[in-house]
Formats: sequence, structure tokens, C-alpha cells
Amino acid sequence: MAAANLVSMERVVVTLGVNHVLDDVSLGVGDGDRIGVVGRNGGGKSTLMRAIARLQPVDEGRVSHTSGLTVGLLTQADARDPNVPVREVVLAGLAEHEWASDPRVRDVVTALLGDLAATGVGGWDAPWGRLSGGEARRVSLAALLVADPDLLLLDEPTNHLDVQGVAWLAAYLSTRRSRSGSALVVVTHDRWFLDEVALSTWEVHDGAVASYEGGYAAYVLAKAERERIAAVTEQRRENVLRKELAWLRRGPPARTSKPRFRIDAANRLIEDEPPARDRVALLRFATSRLGKDVVDLLDATVRAGDRLLLQRQTWRLAPGDRIGIVGVNGAGKSTLLRVVAGDLAVESGRRKVGTTVVPAYLSQDVAELDELGQDRVIDAITRIRSVIHLGDKELTASQLAQRLGFTGPRQQTKVADLSGGERRRLQLARLLMGEPNLLLLDEPTNDLDIETLTSLEDVLDGWPGTLLVVSHDRYLLERVCDRQIALFGDGRITDLPRGVEQYLEVLGTRESAASGSPAPERSAPGSAANDRDVRKELNRLERAMARLSEQRDRLHAEMAEVASDHSALASLAVRLRDVDAEHERLEETWLELAESVE
Repeated sequence: MAAANLVSMERVVVTLGVNHVLDDVSLGVGDGDRIGVVGRNGGGKSTLMRAIARLQPVDEGRVSHTSGLTVGLLTQADARDPNVPVREVVLAGLAEHEWASDPRVRDVVTALLGDLAATGVGGWDAPWGRLSGGEARRVSLAALLVADPDLLLLDEPTNHLDVQGVAWLAAYLSTRRSRSGSALVVVTHDRWFLDEVALSTWEVHDGAVASYEGGYAAYVLAKAERERIAAVTEQRRENVLRKELAWLRRGPPARTSKPRFRIDAANRLIEDEPPARDRVALLRFATSRLGKDVVDLLDATVRAGDRLLLQRQTWRLAPGDRIGIVGVNGAGKSTLLRVVAGDLAVESGRRKVGTTVVPAYLSQDVAELDELGQDRVIDAITRIRSVIHLGDKELTASQLAQRLGFTGPRQQTKVADLSGGERRRLQLARLLMGEPNLLLLDEPTNDLDIETLTSLEDVLDGWPGTLLVVSHDRYLLERVCDRQIALFGDGRITDLPRGVEQYLEVLGTRESAASGSPAPERSAPGSAANDRDVRKELNRLERAMARLSEQRDRLHAEMAEVASDHSALASLAVRLRDVDAEHERLEETWLELAESVE
């Protein structure tokens, strides 16, 4: 029996200017629904959210709520009295003993605002207007979660959250928000978050809303299947969506376990699809462009003001390395990129750079574009170069701009009129036109929609060189990088053979040790809850071991490519030993757990 609708939209039309943002849209939000909303920037996602909340007047149709429904909406621009204290915004008059004795509220406050008292602006008593953009965003999100309305509408809630914050929010929304009479609708470009949280996905496009079962993986598979049934052309078969589908199908089993429909047809779509990234071919390209030396940090110590970020660390980048960087706030991720780029000197030790290295650094603020405000997009790109070689393909400036989301008319837009996400895409295009062989990207996904993200990843798939990416986007890190490292604020660079999952485990262990908190209690042996937990852990370990096996295969291939370079071989051998040791550790854990399950 279908759940009762909390919200019903019937043939809704919303017109802004001459544009039908929503055109004859009918849909419902049911009890227990967790819905992810995707679509192009400017395509109507935020308008849909406001219409659901009945804050956006509709030109035709109607939006109805069940009696007594409480609604909370997190917008991208929150207007409040700047003099209201943070305490009042979040707790809305709750006394100290009331919120401190409520585990749910305490969990929200600790996870989202635990560091606020250390910001130097007065903590709980700080006026709203003195907060930074990221702090204000987290305060608004915390206030909504504390209030716990029946219908929670979140517009880009993962903005300004780090990897740990995103993981916490996904777990909270999936478990603590499961009470009867509640529902969640969330606009997000974070595909890992979408997969973790959403039970269904809405795609907003051309005034319509298409519905799909499941999270991002299911959405990609179902969309590909719909297009196959519609007899798409061969050119369509080769587009970015199919490449994304191929990567998803080759990824961890969890990505394809959620769809509730048959995927045989989707498998036929990709059976002849080439790898998303030919690792060996790109390594050969990268080595020919870079030689054997890229950038080495040798016994390097780095400070930012009075903070020690790196302490006597040796770290070598090899041709073709594709490395994701994660870490706690303030640990020095952006600083590490600046040191590698040569923009910031080491305090001691040294930075050794290969003679053929051409670096390019995408900063978070892309201030480099400020002086080009009156240029058209295409002119800002051709200022650098008109034609480049991306892998074994030649692309014009216009073709590269198109691949990064600037369609024909948009290429004539003035730089000053671009949105934040468009500015980042433009600066990346300019950097690529310089044909660098060392690419350093600092939070490249900020303000980008999912369609643009897949296009960006498609470009990076064919880019031959060494790539470093700082990002809180877990999906991007898994998609374009072959390994991850972490900065925990202890002055060390820590390798993560199992990627972000391992980072979160280590971070949780360190935080528990620092706070003196005991390890979580296990269910009683033999209980149904314990069996479920064990089987879930076994599945997680299997996915982790599969990923390590893939890393091991890649390392063997790289070692074969550089067999005559003893320095590179030694570096790869160290990484291989780490991967093998981690695989053996997980295998032992798997065997111990497997014995407890009949």
C-alpha cells in the first residue's frame, strides 16, 4: 500500500519572465520518502523546492499539504537579523539542560558546530552577522535539524561541509530522520551523498520533473535504459552518460545493488565500452611529457603563521600520479598544493622539481579572472591558446569550452556575468589550454551541477599528466584519482590505500581516543541485529579488498612501465607493500567475522 502524500503538486506551472521553469508538473512527497533532486544549474531545482514549501507562488495548478504539516527549508541564501545570537538561531529558546539532555540535538550541535567556539568570534554568543559564509551555512543547517520539521527541504546542504561532515549528515538523514510522518527532499550535486541518502531521484529539466527509483547509481542506469528503449543514435551511445555508466558498473558492488529493476539491458549498453581511463596509456603519455621527475618534497617542513602543517616529510610525485587529498579543516590541504606548485617556500628541507614540469593551479577563489571581466568566455580562453592536444586528441578552444558546459551562445557571455561555478569552469579551461603536465585542483566541484561534473571528469579522464585534487566530493575523488592521501593536522602525509572510507575510520578512532569515549557496544552474539551488522561489515570488507586488488593491479602495470627506473620502482614498491599489508589485514578480519555467521 502506497504511503500517504504529505505534499501533492497538481499540474503546477511557474513562469519567471518568459521562461516556464516548471511546466505542468504533478508529483507527490509521501510519508517516509527520501528524494534527491538533480539537474542543471538554473534549471529550476530551487524553484521546485520553494514551490513544495508553498513559498513560491504558482501561476497555474495547486500545491497542497496535509493538515498540520511542519516544513523547514534550507536555502542557498539565508536572510536573518544579523544581530541575533547563534544560540538563538540554533536552539530557538531551548534552555541549556533541555538541549544538552537530548541525544539527537546534542549530536547535531556537536557534529555541525563543535568547532564554532574556537573561531574567535564569540562562539554561541556570536551575532549571526559576524559569521563567515561557511559558518552561517552550518548554523542554518543545524537549526533546521534541531527543529526537526515533518518535511525537510535541503538545498545543497553539503556546501561548506568537509568529507567527515558529509558522511555524518548522510548517516543522520538516513537513520535519525526515519520517524513516521516525515520526509526529506534534497537538492545536491554530491553524488556519493545522493547514493547514501536518496530512495528516489527527481531530475528537473526543461520545465519537467522525471522520477527515478534509487540514488545516483540507479538514476544513471535507469536513464541510460530509458534512452536505449527510445532508440538513441550511435553518437548518443558514445556520450558522457555512457562513459559514466561504464565506470559505475565497474565500481564497488554497492553502487549497483540499490536499483530495484533489472540491469541486463544496461549491461548490454556497456559491454563494448572502452575503459573510462586507460591507465597504462596515460602513464606512457605522462612519462614522455614529464620524464621521470615531477616534484619531490624532501624532508620538508612547512608552516602557515604559527601552525605547523608539515614536519620533515618526504613525498615524491611520479609521472601520471592521480592523487586525491583529504583532511581536517586547517590541516593544510590548500597549502600543500601551493608548496607543490612552488607558490609557497618550505621552511626547511627542499622542493625538487623536474626540468620539464609545467604546473597549473586552480585556486578556490579564481581571482585570476577579475581582470578579464569584459572579455567574452571564448576570448578569455583563446588568450591562452587556440588549439590543444588532450591525450591523443586535438581540441579547439571552442570544443574544450563546450565539453566544460559552455554551449555556443554561452561562449559569447562576458566573464563578469558568469556565476561562481561558470567562473571555475572557465578558469579550468584556461589552465588546460596552457597544456600543463602537473594539474593542481583546489575544490574544483564547488558550485557545479552533476551534468557539468560528469563532463569535467570526462575531460580529466583523457588528461595525461600528474593530477592532485583537494576535494570534499567523495565521488569525484574515487572517479578521477587512483589513490588518496590525508592530512590529519599532525604534520604528516598519510597514505590511504582504502581511500576516503579509511580516512573516516582513522579520524573516528583518533577522535574517540582524544575524547576518551569507549568503542560502540556490539549487539549480543547470535542476535538478529548482530547478524545484520556482521553481514554488513563483511560486505564492506569485500568492497575494500576489491578496491585494493585493483590498486595492486595498477601498481604492477606501472612497475612494468618503469622497469628501468630504479627510483620510480622503489617508490612503487613501497606503495605496493602498503596495499598488500592492508589487504592482508582486511582479509584476516573478514575470516574472523565470517566464522561467526552461519
